[in-house]
Amino acid sequence: MKPVNQLAKFILLMAVLSCQPMAFCQGFTGVLTWHNDNGRTGQNQLETILTTTNVNSKQFGKLFSYAVQGQNYAQPLYVPAVTIPGKGTHNVVYVATEHDQVYAFDADGLTSAPLWHRSFINAAQGITTVSTEDSHCSAIKPEVGISSTPVIDPASGTLYVSAETEVKGAVLQHIHALDIATGAEKFGGPVLVQATVDGVTFDPTLIQRTGLLLEKGNIYLGYASLCDPHPYHGWLLGYDAQNLQQQTTAFVTTPNGTKGGIWHGGGGLASDGKSIYFMSGNGTFDANTSGIDYGMSMMRVSIEGGTLTVADYFTPFDWAVRSANDLDLGSGGVLLLPKQSGKHPDEIIGADKSGDIFLVDREHMGKFHAKSNDVIQQLQGSSGGYFTSAAYWQNRIYYAANGEHLSLYTVTDGLLSSKPVSISKVIFPYPGSTPSVSSNAASAGIIWIIELSSPGSQAILRAYDATNLATELYDSTQAGTRDQAGPGTKFAVPTVANGKVYVGTKDSLVGYGLLP
Repeated sequence: MKPVNQLAKFILLMAVLSCQPMAFCQGFTGVLTWHNDNGRTGQNQLETILTTTNVNSKQFGKLFSYAVQGQNYAQPLYVPAVTIPGKGTHNVVYVATEHDQVYAFDADGLTSAPLWHRSFINAAQGITTVSTEDSHCSAIKPEVGISSTPVIDPASGTLYVSAETEVKGAVLQHIHALDIATGAEKFGGPVLVQATVDGVTFDPTLIQRTGLLLEKGNIYLGYASLCDPHPYHGWLLGYDAQNLQQQTTAFVTTPNGTKGGIWHGGGGLASDGKSIYFMSGNGTFDANTSGIDYGMSMMRVSIEGGTLTVADYFTPFDWAVRSANDLDLGSGGVLLLPKQSGKHPDEIIGADKSGDIFLVDREHMGKFHAKSNDVIQQLQGSSGGYFTSAAYWQNRIYYAANGEHLSLYTVTDGLLSSKPVSISKVIFPYPGSTPSVSSNAASAGIIWIIELSSPGSQAILRAYDATNLATELYDSTQAGTRDQAGPGTKFAVPTVANGKVYVGTKDSLVGYGLLP
């Protein structure tokens, strides 16, 4: 094990040296959380194998595929050099599905079977996924199980995952802490999710859609309604990562009103180490009149001192019109920009269903004003609206909105270009797509993104030059059927690690890389 430990130390050292000051950097111990880091930038700046030169259909393509039970709405996660008892040391990719299954696969396609596999259902005991087959809601069908991206703590070797099940007719939510080497439960898990705040009791029929956040020794989860079937509330819950039985915090977005769900289109809760940032969807807002309801708001919630307290927020002046027309502010996730030059060094970006992009000062979010918005910038970026999240690389912001091209905005002195400076030739149909970025520090930047031409159609992996989106380097249709991934799922995000790209589909995990 000594050579592996020395290699790990070297990788971590190089990660630290290559990160920009004050940037969100994963320090390549793996892809451990949704969109790579707690700032949700989507970038892996330590990819030295895949370049703009070798990512093409002659040198790059589909290497392997693993069958799984259930759809992949969660982003695959990756940890290098994991010692699996009785099976040696492997680079491991972790997959969680809507059939309440968690898989650990060899990330290089070296074995045909999972290294380990956990199921949270048992039909003989009356434990199943939650069926949506007969529901009026078409958001996720035919079942709901694990919808959010788990998070991995490399220090303790633990994967945290949120699972929804139906037990003899009752819908329940549980949080699990799994050993990344064996899949065994740890830290008192699983724990049943329960809470009561300001007279509001947690409703287990909600969906836990936002990517999990690990920060300051706690696991944080956001909840929303699957399809607004009844009055509900948005929730933010925290649990001690070393003792899941200890619920550390509970926050309701609309305790005196309704709705205000936190779902982000699967995007993760963001954090800068001091606060958690998120956006809430349509719902009651009265914080401007000394109330405690924060529907349709971008929020900064302080986690210092061990409690969740609202430190700042931004709510559009026309929130009531937006809310009445289901133009959620929280339809996609937020992204925390690395330190910027100019008047606003600490910034956050998010967009909504109306197609507006909001660039906000994290230290002065603007709150609510009756006739205008006190934000750094507000751009009309899309006519189709945003159901997805942005990615960041080298002072560039990448968005693929509903029915729009993948677009590149530049960031100069903390300000976005008023229009995209580069767009893809391809249009991304509903609901759009969330891109990922790989690079070798400031060079060889590649944008990776998954396209669905229609629900249930073939997932198409596309790769673009990160400096010019008119240059498509590769797509998985170029080699005929050789690189087909299979039927895709909306909101799927590609994971890039160690020369491989992982794509989750409706029934498989597909690995791409340099061809033999």
